[in-house]
Amino acid sequence: MRRKPIELAAVATAAVPGLTPTAVSSAPDDPADFDSALLLDSEGKRWRVRSPRHAEASTRLETEFMVLKAFAPGIRAELPFLMPTVAGTVRQGALTTFVYSHLAGATRSVEELSSGSDELAQEIGAALGAIHDLPHSLVSNADLPSYTPNEFRQRRLNELDQAATTGKIPAVLLRRWEHALEDVSLWRFNPCVVHGDLHEDNLLVEGQRVTAVTGWTDLRIGDPADDIAWLVASNEQGFVDAVLRHYTSARRDSPDNHLLRRAALSAEFALAQFLVKGVASGDQSMISEAEEMLSALAGDIVEHGGQPISVEPLPPATGTTAGVEIAEGNGFTVTPIPCDTPDGAGADKVLPAVHVTPIPAGEAPPSKNNAPLLTPSDESLGDAAPSEKDVAAAARAEEDVLANGSTEKDRGDRDGSTPYPSSAVAGSADDTSTAALKIVDLKTS
Repeated sequence: MRRKPIELAAVATAAVPGLTPTAVSSAPDDPADFDSALLLDSEGKRWRVRSPRHAEASTRLETEFMVLKAFAPGIRAELPFLMPTVAGTVRQGALTTFVYSHLAGATRSVEELSSGSDELAQEIGAALGAIHDLPHSLVSNADLPSYTPNEFRQRRLNELDQAATTGKIPAVLLRRWEHALEDVSLWRFNPCVVHGDLHEDNLLVEGQRVTAVTGWTDLRIGDPADDIAWLVASNEQGFVDAVLRHYTSARRDSPDNHLLRRAALSAEFALAQFLVKGVASGDQSMISEAEEMLSALAGDIVEHGGQPISVEPLPPATGTTAGVEIAEGNGFTVTPIPCDTPDGAGADKVLPAVHVTPIPAGEAPPSKNNAPLLTPSDESLGDAAPSEKDVAAAARAEEDVLANGSTEKDRGDRDGSTPYPSSAVAGSADDTSTAALKIVDLKTS
């Protein structure tokens, strides 16, 4: 149940003794996790109230409280922006509401930031660089999460598996994300301190200056690309390039070459995380919104290719082997192979590599007592009769199929596709639409 700004104002009076609100308005925040409001008191001071909507969000606010305490005055003094200060808290059941002293500036949309000057781009790049150059001890001393590149990649793979179990992620996205996560060359970066929840709503801007950074609930050591993911939503590539240029010059360590690729992946994958959160909470509106955004993203990638996120090219979804074309979800189709003869008489003729002969639904599967499953085709050979050697080879092939055809287990992967087992070729008593494969000699008389 959502809390209205007037309700949050009442809670704030209990958290901060002597606070007398005279005006209140809603404040931008993550609507799935928090209710927020801005207050104006009788002395003209401003305050921000954040109230969690569930236990996990409350834990994040408590973590932020611990993080803010870890920023000693000496560390804060070196940052090019201000940070929040907790003025008071109120615990109501399992949830804790926090009241923060107000910071100058206001949030702006990505479009508004993108239309700003180069000076604003420099401010954003400097703020990002300052966060990523914070000492690792700040995180380790606070007992906050720390990930190596491989640990972070594996964590994302686990999240992908969890998202796939919902059955609501388009196959084209699952395949795209899995390929990027398994592309080891993409994940060679130097871990650093990251904000973890940085986006336009956590940047306070006044004029052309970044005055404050808020929302310190997910501080950790990990991939710097996560803090740049929100930038890829900008349609102004010039603005993105300017921010990255100033970010690179502000950092002590040079960023890796694949920073933007991982940032684009992180921005896309955030939709899957949003879906999982909606499924976990049973919020149908969140689920529907996530499905719409995922569907739109999948359509854009199919039509336009999307932003590059992998170093290694994504292999095509279909492939052809020995005249049999394998396609996702379509079994196989027969690809004709041109047939050349020594005298050139049959150069224009085309023979199929495989003859597919339907088997009536009620017919029993082939056995050693029946006609061989794989035999030369007399019709396609014309007047040439099969030799004893050909018949013996076909008999051995039949025995191999009968011996091994039903022992291979079906395999499934994350996108729901299922490779066809050997039994799909050999047939079984339960099949109603199987086909025998008749291998023919490609020579023509």
